[in-house]
Amino acid sequence: MGELLKVQNITKYFPAKTGFFESSGALIHALNDISFAIAQGETLGLVGESGCGKSTLAKVIARLILPTSGKIFFEGDDITSVNGARLKKIRRNIQFVFQDPHASLNPHMTIGSTVSEPFVIHGLSGAKKALLEAENILDLVGISKEAVKRYPHEFSTGQRQRIAIARALALTPKLIIADEPIASLDVSIQAQILNLLKELKEKFNLTYLFISHDLRIIEYISDRVIVMYLGKIMEIANSRDLYKHPIHPYTEALLSAIPVINPQSKKKRIILKGEIPATTKLPSGCVFHTRCIYVKQRCIDEIPKLTKHDNRFFACHFPL
Repeated sequence: MGELLKVQNITKYFPAKTGFFESSGALIHALNDISFAIAQGETLGLVGESGCGKSTLAKVIARLILPTSGKIFFEGDDITSVNGARLKKIRRNIQFVFQDPHASLNPHMTIGSTVSEPFVIHGLSGAKKALLEAENILDLVGISKEAVKRYPHEFSTGQRQRIAIARALALTPKLIIADEPIASLDVSIQAQILNLLKELKEKFNLTYLFISHDLRIIEYISDRVIVMYLGKIMEIANSRDLYKHPIHPYTEALLSAIPVINPQSKKKRIILKGEIPATTKLPSGCVFHTRCIYVKQRCIDEIPKLTKHDNRFFACHFPL
């Protein structure tokens, strides 16, 4: 598989606010020197605690916000600072599925208008033909063609997410960023949406960046997994290898929190002590050292580099 997306040394800072308009002068370190690649046809899972920078990274990749520094390459082309017609073309090939379908669908537009609008915006077809295309796409995701005249409030949350997926598929994108796409759904509906995404991937050779805080879901759908903490990558590994043998202490702690069905299981839960440090004042050395049960002096003094070993990456001075 060829390389579809490459993120190189991406950093993103935001000014910290003391009021609605006033800046404190401090900086929020949302992303810190992030580098990875996604292969064509791959599902790359992105996991980490709330506030670790997952959604910010997704927005930077899709060029919804600009990075402070670093580069983004899509199919080998540097898209970090493109604009105008070139940016419009890039956005056709990178589409989003958001967490809350109720908020991401315009309540004043019919479903037909919502799904057919991308065809009109990108000049691919007129309104009448675009509506026919919308009907076909809705059918692919399990929504009746008759639904084109109805509005979002007339559907369940699960159906609205199917509609959001149909809209993302409309332009046959090469990369879909799914940002917590099942977090607002009931468990039974979650399984249906996950299976739908897997079926669509096989049918259209899609590539996913799948963001979630749920490690079980990430394990089910991902080929490889990135683990983030405080805006930095802790570990990147094949899904099977990561769940079988985590290398980074943070990954180990996350995996220990996954519930087990067997009450006789002797799985040891690792409780992380302390609070997550403020993103305006990151710890020295390894950002995880304030909560790591294996911390040593080197962890406090020196920032670990993202090191490659046996097709996996980790940022730890003393890997497990």
